[in-house]
Amino acid sequence: MQTTTSAGPREHDRALATEAVHAGRDDLAALGVHAVPLDLSTTYPSYDSRGEAARIDAFAATGEQIQGPPVYARLDNPTTARFETALARLEGTDSAVAFASGMAALSACLLARVAEGLRHVVAVRPLYGCSDHLLTAGLLGTEVTWTDPAGIADAIRADTGLVIVETPANPTLAEVDLRAVAYSCGAVPLLVDNTFATPVLQRPAESGASIVLHSATKYLGGHGDVLGGVVACHEDFARRLRHVRFATGGVLHPLAGYLLLRGLATLPVRMRAASATAAELAERLAADPRVAAVHYPRIGGAMVSFEVRGDPHAVIGAVRLITPAVSLGSVDSLILHPASISHRIVGEEDRHGAGVGDRLLRMSVGLEDAGDLWRDLDTALAASVTATADAAAVAEC
Repeated sequence: MQTTTSAGPREHDRALATEAVHAGRDDLAALGVHAVPLDLSTTYPSYDSRGEAARIDAFAATGEQIQGPPVYARLDNPTTARFETALARLEGTDSAVAFASGMAALSACLLARVAEGLRHVVAVRPLYGCSDHLLTAGLLGTEVTWTDPAGIADAIRADTGLVIVETPANPTLAEVDLRAVAYSCGAVPLLVDNTFATPVLQRPAESGASIVLHSATKYLGGHGDVLGGVVACHEDFARRLRHVRFATGGVLHPLAGYLLLRGLATLPVRMRAASATAAELAERLAADPRVAAVHYPRIGGAMVSFEVRGDPHAVIGAVRLITPAVSLGSVDSLILHPASISHRIVGEEDRHGAGVGDRLLRMSVGLEDAGDLWRDLDTALAASVTATADAAAVAEC
């Protein structure tokens, strides 16, 4: 049975590209198989009730991964555990705990701290719109103080359980200095949403983050066909998260775990290829007079955000190769108007204050040819200018 606890430093100091291919699969040769097994069982036979009682008592007391044969799918699954092992190795943490979605993963982190009486959260905008809403609405009993990175230390209280940042941020791609933020947090755990960067571009634990969160739906899966979330962290926090996952039922389906582990194998190749194309498109957009501003991270990546001078909705309506859709991180390129969809749930004043303007578009660059993508964007930008001119003409009549 796989365990989600890493063996410490990466074996033989293997490169990340090598770990992406082999982590979570180290026992396959001994099993006599080459492809990762997929275990879809919801329950498992056991003829030793006393032994099972002892194992369940141990889990209830400590939250440690159950050793030996699985018991029930809400407690553990060997396929999902392989993905957890691999992700922990890639992020350089003790452990990882997988969930049914990125929001389930964030919710579990909040609930684990609330259960300890630490209900206050300090957060930096922008965050993903649903993360923002979850904190602002206090749906899980939390209270949030929004601040900029420089104000983190002053915002921390005795009951602060987490500091939350996302870098590069969704959708503006704003970046924060993780080492400086971690220093400002003091003893309060820093949670970093690393969805956009992935461990290919940054490993927040190396800069002092205690908790690294991913919407695994995005780049970790990489093909737009799986939902999942995962938290990479120290083993002591992983134990608390396993308790929350068992109690709330936000488990990752084993088929999703299988697909996510498969996605990790190509993650470095996909990220580097898509990032090269994104950088080229960002450069072309920055030189285009129809574009007012371009946002592209210093660390690179496959996301580009840009503000158009014309009608952003006309761009969405005119693309043909690029798909207008929510989400990101797939092998095909997607484009979104955040103010209408991903961040619509954030209040307009807060949205604008975080830099999410009404003319901002967010593009997730895939693996298509850069020239083909530019031709599609060029046509869409032309449609945007035309739509704006037509609207102005109508207004003058």
